[in-house]
Amino acid sequence: MLTRAEIDRVVSAALAEDAPWGDVTAQAFVPASARARAELVAREPGTFSGGDVFAAAFALTDAAITVTVHRADGETFSAGDVLATVEGPARGVLTAERVGLNFAQRMSGIATLTSRYVEAAAGTGARIADTRKTTPGLRAFERHAVRSGGGHNHRHSLSDAVMVKDNHLAVLAASGASTTEALRTGIASIPHTMRVEVEVDRVDQIPAVLAAGVDIIMLDNFSLDELRAGVELIAGRAIVEASGGVGLDTVGAIAATGVDVVSVGALTHSAPAIDLGLDIQIESGTGGS
Repeated sequence: MLTRAEIDRVVSAALAEDAPWGDVTAQAFVPASARARAELVAREPGTFSGGDVFAAAFALTDAAITVTVHRADGETFSAGDVLATVEGPARGVLTAERVGLNFAQRMSGIATLTSRYVEAAAGTGARIADTRKTTPGLRAFERHAVRSGGGHNHRHSLSDAVMVKDNHLAVLAASGASTTEALRTGIASIPHTMRVEVEVDRVDQIPAVLAAGVDIIMLDNFSLDELRAGVELIAGRAIVEASGGVGLDTVGAIAATGVDVVSVGALTHSAPAIDLGLDIQIESGTGGS
């Protein structure tokens, strides 16, 4: 999902946003001949993500800058660890600094939070998955970060999987068709390779959904007892996903009910950025500014 083309497209847009007519401070006060060596240093422990994105911020600013990343995405780090080294023309290093840091901090924050959810659900067999509650334009970056933290991705977009939610069911009910009939009609119209997920918010909705032959049933905002009842009723005839009300303090108990997947919007919409710093040493050169 996180291809080189996607990285270059998004990072280029971020650089253009941050310095649309160039970095006037660097151009006015930093000699053109000055070189810099900088280290990406962790101020707190976490899980790393976004090494290629961090490097792209500098490479797209000045091809003469080299970046050596010392941690692979998904690796943990401690406070004080050097995660990457940047070397090259000082003007370019200073210009790209903020954009590179923003992406590395954001992605590593998501990876770190995800790893905590995965750890809290360890031993249950349930996957921790993200949702579409991502920052517009940054979905590929944020979902890559979820994987760096040991999580899994839900459908990437509205185009690659069917998910019939409560509002869809309300429209179907207004048409007069039964839930089972409406779902079967819809399933018949899509490719056989496409999975179908249906969201329910009550246990008594499950039999009609099961009868339609869907692949995944989402149990939304169910209590722990209701989740266990739903898992027992579905009895392996569909993948069971739990959603709603999931936090670090509840995910373990939810995962232990026997569901297959726990989807967590907080992985992307509420992850705090990790505190990373770029410590720079400038070597003065000769020549004009």
